[in-house]
Amino acid sequence: MPHAKLRIDIPDSAWIGEISAAHPDVVFQVVTSIPGDGTGIGLVRLVAADPLPIITDIQVREDVETLELLWKHEDEALLQIQTENPLPLLPVWRAGVPLKMPFDIQNGTATWEVTTSSSRLSNLRDHLDDLGIGFAIDHVREIDASQADRLLTDRQQEALLTAVEAGYYRSPRESTLGDVADDLGVANATCSDLLHRAEGHVIHWFVENHLL
Repeated sequence: MPHAKLRIDIPDSAWIGEISAAHPDVVFQVVTSIPGDGTGIGLVRLVAADPLPIITDIQVREDVETLELLWKHEDEALLQIQTENPLPLLPVWRAGVPLKMPFDIQNGTATWEVTTSSSRLSNLRDHLDDLGIGFAIDHVREIDASQADRLLTDRQQEALLTAVEAGYYRSPRESTLGDVADDLGVANATCSDLLHRAEGHVIHWFVENHLL
């Protein structure tokens, strides 16, 4: 099963293509998106020194039907946007390929990650070509299901999930190592060893599959 990373050239005819190219230092993070009846609806997180002028530029686009400002801080905002021209996402919807969310768009280029079958990945490339959307494939890697199954033992998975649910990895931490150990019913030293081994496996897997 292939995992692919692609860089997509967003056409200027789509609002986010033109707006992001006009503001090349700004990151547009597509948090989620759904197809509507001839439209596309998405949540977009905007990170900029001053989001308001960019929001104004988006509002005056003819292909943007509605824009709702859900929240705004000094240098970022969350927008819900409905567009009558969801061209950039048509290829993944038509190919039936699940797109990893969120993904970033900057200076007219989107970075996509997909994990799907070889046939659907091929269909995605065909739909991109059919719509005249330029793209480059950074890498395609095969995911070995048996290796994924062996990444963590059942006990390590239980310890890691317990720690996450307890807020052990949040900043600031919402629980201590002792709290996690109590939830697991083990000694602190045992809990520490389980988490250390699980963290090590996850970090090594991430580096090998995403950074090398």
